[in-house]
Amino acid sequence: MQASEEVLDPSRELSVSFGYQCNTNHGNASLFNPDFESSEGILIENPNFRTRSGSFSCLSGAALSANATLANTNICNGLIGEEILPGLDSPKSFRRMASSPSLSRLDMLSSSSQSSQTTMGGSLSTENDLVESGRSLWMPRSAPTQIESSSLLNGMDVQMAGGAAGEDRVQAVCSEENGWLFCGIYDGFNGRDAADFLAGTLYENIGFYLHLLEWRSKQHGHGPTKTSSSLSTEIESCNKEKDCHSFPNPTETLFSSEPFRQGVIECLCRALAQAENDFMFMVEQEMEDRPDLVSVGACVLAVLLHGNNLYTLNLGDSRAVLATCSSREDGSLKAIQLTETHTVDNELEVQKVLADHPDDPLAIVGGRVKGKLKLTRAFGVGYLKKSKMNDALMGILRVRNLSSPPYVYTHPFTKSHRVSENDPFVVLGSDGLFDFFSNDEVVELVYSFTQANPSGDPAKHLVEQLVQRAAENAGFSIEELMRIPVGRRRKYHDDVTVIVIMLGNKQRMSTASTSF
Repeated sequence: MQASEEVLDPSRELSVSFGYQCNTNHGNASLFNPDFESSEGILIENPNFRTRSGSFSCLSGAALSANATLANTNICNGLIGEEILPGLDSPKSFRRMASSPSLSRLDMLSSSSQSSQTTMGGSLSTENDLVESGRSLWMPRSAPTQIESSSLLNGMDVQMAGGAAGEDRVQAVCSEENGWLFCGIYDGFNGRDAADFLAGTLYENIGFYLHLLEWRSKQHGHGPTKTSSSLSTEIESCNKEKDCHSFPNPTETLFSSEPFRQGVIECLCRALAQAENDFMFMVEQEMEDRPDLVSVGACVLAVLLHGNNLYTLNLGDSRAVLATCSSREDGSLKAIQLTETHTVDNELEVQKVLADHPDDPLAIVGGRVKGKLKLTRAFGVGYLKKSKMNDALMGILRVRNLSSPPYVYTHPFTKSHRVSENDPFVVLGSDGLFDFFSNDEVVELVYSFTQANPSGDPAKHLVEQLVQRAAENAGFSIEELMRIPVGRRRKYHDDVTVIVIMLGNKQRMSTASTSF
């Protein structure tokens, strides 16, 4: 047998690899593209850039496939498969986002929204008007609008990167000018449709609800009421409120207020609920021809960093882990998990499922919900939420005695954290990363790598370390493991997606993801 002339490098197998570094000296955004170093957009200058304290200095993302997946399907009449994701699949750098990629057919919404805000009297339309105008143009119930309408998610140079690795999807969108960053990791299972749908809609939904939050807050002066942070309550009472006044310093005071931060969390939850409702509606329309869609789902991890405010939302078992300096004299870092784990391995989750189904002795069987799924909360997976979706399945695929659905929940865990100078970085990862590393190990790996390689790529390093550990556990060399085809390799590791965000403006890298 002739030996291979080339030693396999796990980094060359990465399905997704991207990096972004802020340039706080001149307000320039460095976009790293390993194949086209002189391509348009490598260095973007913004003459109107306002000097400000950076919320992050750089980030890198990397992902590796283990699952073999089918091509994009025709869900949503092909809108998701044919028009959105090809522009996001497997990029190697950030690029300028001229407009929302998933709303190319919805330009009417932007124009109608703008016209409603600039009426002859100069007054704003009601929030109900904006909601209904959005719903009327997005079948069946979703209400996204262009992100540019939101001053929080706004900027002259908005950059986006994202991609696909097996059934994982990843997104990163940022505006260095306005000091915000959005990251989403969508870990699909039983197919890629749910993760595809999230990649195409969730960010836009969030932008829409943030627009409503800002509109309401500026009208009322105090954001959500002190007695309730419910956005729906505020929307219902918006037209009844007569004693409205404005902030003395609208932008800074608004974004830094505690009620507004609570409102942002509410927006994240509503955006996810909107996506869930829309996805389930589309599954119902398609399930006669494609009954497999009722079992498709995804875990969701969404992170929004704005100034010193770090907001996290999760559904499932992906994680966000913050590195922070401990109080010990040696100044060592400790790991703080900013997310919950929604699986049967979490005893609190098990108790909730059992308590909600007291008359069902088979709510959890063999360490799985209804004997099917380890997750207790997830996006999609309609057959464990609705009887008619379960009935679409045949034979052994159908759940027996689905007596009191839902058995899997869609209520996410959320958290708001005020970033301090003691928080050097945060790591986002699908559960494939944490199959091999604890939170503390992840923090230590990133810290030691960035100390030794300040210009290196910590996300890619984590993936490479995972491949090494997976190979050791299987008794293979790295080369032997990487030769196993995607699909069969799932036996040894899951799809894995990692994003490392260096917080503040002290920790910096000069390059990111420059090898692919």
